[in-house]
Amino acid sequence: MLALLGFGTIAVFLILIISKRLSVITALVLVPIAFGLLAGVSVKELADMVLAGVKQVAPTGILLMFAVLYFAVMLDVGLFDPVITFIIKQVKGDPLKVVLGTAILTMIVHLDGDGTATFMIVISAFLPIYKELKMNRLVLAGIVALSVGPLHLVPWSGTLARAIATMNSTAPEIFNPNIPAILGGIVWVLIVAYILGKRERKRLGIVQLNYNHHESLTAEQKSLRRPKLILLNAILTILLIVVLMKGWVPAPVLFLVASALALLINYPNLKDQQKIIRSHGANIFLVSSMIFAAGIFSGILTGSKMIDAMATALVSLIPQGQANLLPVLTAVTSMPASLLFTPDAYYFGVVPVLSETAQHFGINHLEIGRAALLGQMTVGFPLSPLTASTFLLIGLCEVDLGDHQKFIFKWAMGTTLVMTLVALLTGSIHI
Repeated sequence: MLALLGFGTIAVFLILIISKRLSVITALVLVPIAFGLLAGVSVKELADMVLAGVKQVAPTGILLMFAVLYFAVMLDVGLFDPVITFIIKQVKGDPLKVVLGTAILTMIVHLDGDGTATFMIVISAFLPIYKELKMNRLVLAGIVALSVGPLHLVPWSGTLARAIATMNSTAPEIFNPNIPAILGGIVWVLIVAYILGKRERKRLGIVQLNYNHHESLTAEQKSLRRPKLILLNAILTILLIVVLMKGWVPAPVLFLVASALALLINYPNLKDQQKIIRSHGANIFLVSSMIFAAGIFSGILTGSKMIDAMATALVSLIPQGQANLLPVLTAVTSMPASLLFTPDAYYFGVVPVLSETAQHFGINHLEIGRAALLGQMTVGFPLSPLTASTFLLIGLCEVDLGDHQKFIFKWAMGTTLVMTLVALLTGSIHI
């Protein structure tokens, strides 16, 4: 009975958010409470489960809140502007260099983990160049989509934050073992960029190009730039990433302090600080509140033993001899799953069941989280019709969603397959 209620909770949750009947946050809170009551859990017990779930994800919520703020500040101050200017100067009028430059710049800008900001920055810089050279805009949309994929596995991205919350884990446990796979994905994307760029060079040849990135900025963007502090901001960001990967300081504390320092260094005036925080406040609230709502969802499913019951039911269906393939199957299907499941539906609905099932077979449940991240709403999110940023991407590039998916799907699937192979070879996941 508990297993049926558990699967019912997930099914209703998926239906409500996919059909857009409820917001993700509302569904994450109300659906498990309703099914918890159906399972015979008392109001007092439900309240305790809710509180336990919120406490469990609190560090992740704090991490995401201040990570988004930190990188928003770095984008506002123009940390990546010198890189953009340098790349544009180097590509000149060579389509091959333009495509490679697009990939490299996208990867650098996407260190903030925010797809929307990355699309706006990179496409605003390169779209005039593609138009000037008469290059295929599907190549621009496709390479930007591919390039954010591996970098979307950074610990402060919303996708990895969901995985950390679901796995009740930490960034080093989920992220660090996947670093070789991420590097493999980056190499693959650069190879694809070279192939597509070579095709465009063969089709168009090399022409003369004159373009100034600074002139493309709005007056508001220019007022927030801090060119004299670029070196200091770069040092601060490098130190932050090193400390994060080494695990010397808990990630939530690290980003909290780094955000405060970034604001103080770049905008010492109180009014300027308030302006920056207000401008990014909506995005910060939406992301962090979703994580706390997810804690309620997982807290009730776990506390009521629904997760255990669902996993037991799945265990009975999986042949003992095939159980070891669960992490690999999760990885290989993760990218196409982006077309079917939103990140919330997948990481809060599907992954917990796969994770608990893996543990029944003696498989490290963290491998399921790492495997899922190799494609589901990382490599796959810029192709998915379930994410708003996909429509921003194709809208800015002025291409059709169907054409975009048809053009880049096989290359994106290749990214996931390459990262899965590297993950197997380096022990992030096992057979």
